[in-house]
Amino acid sequence: MTTAAPSHSPAPAGASGTGAPVSSPMPLQPSMPPPPPPPTPSTHTLVVRGNLQRDLFRLGVVPCAAVALALTGWFTHNRLQTLEAAFDAEGQAVARQVAAMSDLSLYAGDLPALQNVANAALRGGQVTRVEISNSAGVYVTAGPKTTSLAQLRMFTSPVTLREASRASAFAPAGSTAAGETPIGLVQTFRDTTAYTRERSRSLFAGVGIALVALMAAWASVRHMARTVARPLRRVSRTVAALEAGHFEMRCDVVEGGTRGSHELAVLAHDIDRLAERLQSNRQISEERVREATAVALQRMAEAEQAALSRARFLAAASHDLRQPLHAMGLFIDGLLPGASPAQRPAVLRLQESTEFMGVLLDDLLEISRLDAQVLTPSIAKVSLATLFDQLDAQHAATAVEARVRLRWSDRGLAVRTDAAMLQRIVGNLVANALRHAPEGGTVLVAARRSPSGVRIEVRDNGVGIAPIHQGRIFEEFYQVANTERDRRRGFGLGLAICARIATLLGTRITVRSALQAGSTFAFTLPAARLADVVPPEPPPLAPTPLAGLRCLVVDDDPAILDGSRTLLAQWGCEVECVSTGAEAIARMGTGDPHYDAVLCDLQLAGEGDGVDVIDAAKRLQPDAMAVLVSGATGPEVLQRLRHGGVMLLTKPVAPAKLRALLTTRRQLHVS
Repeated sequence: MTTAAPSHSPAPAGASGTGAPVSSPMPLQPSMPPPPPPPTPSTHTLVVRGNLQRDLFRLGVVPCAAVALALTGWFTHNRLQTLEAAFDAEGQAVARQVAAMSDLSLYAGDLPALQNVANAALRGGQVTRVEISNSAGVYVTAGPKTTSLAQLRMFTSPVTLREASRASAFAPAGSTAAGETPIGLVQTFRDTTAYTRERSRSLFAGVGIALVALMAAWASVRHMARTVARPLRRVSRTVAALEAGHFEMRCDVVEGGTRGSHELAVLAHDIDRLAERLQSNRQISEERVREATAVALQRMAEAEQAALSRARFLAAASHDLRQPLHAMGLFIDGLLPGASPAQRPAVLRLQESTEFMGVLLDDLLEISRLDAQVLTPSIAKVSLATLFDQLDAQHAATAVEARVRLRWSDRGLAVRTDAAMLQRIVGNLVANALRHAPEGGTVLVAARRSPSGVRIEVRDNGVGIAPIHQGRIFEEFYQVANTERDRRRGFGLGLAICARIATLLGTRITVRSALQAGSTFAFTLPAARLADVVPPEPPPLAPTPLAGLRCLVVDDDPAILDGSRTLLAQWGCEVECVSTGAEAIARMGTGDPHYDAVLCDLQLAGEGDGVDVIDAAKRLQPDAMAVLVSGATGPEVLQRLRHGGVMLLTKPVAPAKLRALLTTRRQLHVS
């Protein structure tokens, strides 16, 4: 049954009383027309209760039951009235007949004749007892006297003289017309058992007819309800399957007659056509997705190949550039003490250019190492106060030179991370902020608690970054305000390195900036208890002279050998240079002399490479410090060195860095 109920809110989109199918979401297709706007919701919602089969059952059975019960009741009532009238009419007719036949005999007092009349009435079988009497004491009975009067029905008829006795001399005095004065009374009794049985049969027959009619109506309506409900259920299942994405599902409902189109067959046909269209659209979408996926995979493969080619190019170019750059640095550092006053500015400018080239190559090496995933963070508890003090000592002079206030706020917090990597991130962000802060501006490095740990922010009040550039500032070589590529303003690799290190530490750098409103770079790290932070180690001992330090230099480049010999000799070292790995292994195998340091290039002429020399040095000269000096930065090389535990110095090696390393070796030897 359906009823229309008012609703105070509009019907939701897609919900209506018509049961329209709702298809599952389809992928967006450029060629498909936009979906039509949803229908305007009406002010009343059609509420549907129950189901169609039950509604059809009630609609068919209830009227049939009412009509069957009414007709059966009417016919049964008429039948019972007819039986009642016939029963009474027969009993009354027998009473009248006996009265008509016993008038003269009763008047004359002829008892035998009256008895014969009574017996004749009994023989008819319509009554079970007859009584004839008058006021003069005549009383004649026939038939058994039944003890239960409840099963008998009595009929009475007065006895009057017939018309022929009116002139008789025996007429009573005062009688003027026949039948005017009764002379007696006839009573007949009928047994109601058969009547009651017939009445019960009539009632049962009526009830049976009603039940048969109801059963026939129920069977007919049930068949009709199934005929209507089964196609609708199949349509509903098909719509549900379409909603679930099974577009190959069909209703399979066809019209069996030859007359006009059946509404359910038309509905099923429309649903099948909709399913075919959805299936066709999905096939088209899947084909387009496959094509797009193939194109994307091809482009991804091309991008990966380009990345590998770039990595190989960087590795090869880095090695090829670091070799002469390393030799150049060694010669320049050796020429600087003996340069004349006129030559010294040119040598210093040459040294500055060499340092810029070294910084660029170091940044490229850093990105190559991060892309190769050869760096593993050493997670420890780090005090931000100690870290900020180190960074302040590193950048304070730059801030004073740029006339920018550099402020630090650690709030007594500590984090769990790699201290060196965190120092590199914050240092790059601070250097970038100092470079772009205006004169008299402020750079604030602050730490504060957040729900996910400790949030570290680097803020400046500079010119800010336009939204169009904020998505690209972490790309390599991308600089917003350095279109002239001034190398003193950086190379555009600092933020790219910071983003990669942040990913390695499990965090992400976010930027919030606007033009003329400054910039804020922030990232979050896990918090740690300050009390659990291990205090830093004491500073190393003061460097000691390198006089007498025995060094073995292995390189196939004569220029590097000459530069290394000259520089190490100036520091007081005893230097021995060889150009092949076999010669170096042979010299170390003699056991005399004992070398304090072995500096070997990775790529050597002939068989083997520098790793073989380093392994031989660890075996033949265990007390020597074996260092691999190379310009190769490929991921495969870095992973090989990392797995082998080889100490690496990347070309070009700054003389100060090499001197510090040798000084550390001398301190260990002295201790």
